[in-house]
Amino acid sequence: MSRVVGVIDTKVANTASIFAGLRRAGLEPIAVGSTSDLAGHEAVVLPGVGVFAAGMAALERMSLVEPLQDWIAADRPFLSVCLGMQLLFESSEESPGVRGLGVVCGAVTRFPDGVVIPHFGWNQIESSSDFFPAGDVYFANSFRATSVPEGWEVATCDHGGPFLAGISKGKVAAVQFHPEISGPVGATILEMWARW
Repeated sequence: MSRVVGVIDTKVANTASIFAGLRRAGLEPIAVGSTSDLAGHEAVVLPGVGVFAAGMAALERMSLVEPLQDWIAADRPFLSVCLGMQLLFESSEESPGVRGLGVVCGAVTRFPDGVVIPHFGWNQIESSSDFFPAGDVYFANSFRATSVPEGWEVATCDHGGPFLAGISKGKVAAVQFHPEISGPVGATILEMWARW
């Protein structure tokens, strides 16, 4: 029997895509739209596409900011994807004055001048972590985090300089790319996370 995982429906994500990827990893995704919906779930996924401020506004509207902070602090199984990863940080240049979840120290910044923005398509990640296999994955981002957070294992990518493609610590993981459409590498990451 598949294990159930709650997928936060922020309305700023392609939930159909992440649902399909999670099902291929042997999980049964269920939409989460409020604090009460978290009850009973063993694991949670925070997907996202779009603007930092809109993502945080959605979490605030659903009263999920503090519950997610507590969930991650307790090292409960958690995966965030694309904008979802950026929301873990303290702030973003994309939305000055908007506070992120702040569970990872540092700020998200725009890619430097001189490179194609958005960073769109396939690019290679590298890591010394067993959680992140090296290989090509699919990105769609104009902003990125570059400072390695203390205590986290990381995967990196290069686009105008190195940036964080993924981070993991305990049962918590976050990826800047879209694992559900990233071929064998993305599938492996989802399957590894599903073993929590």
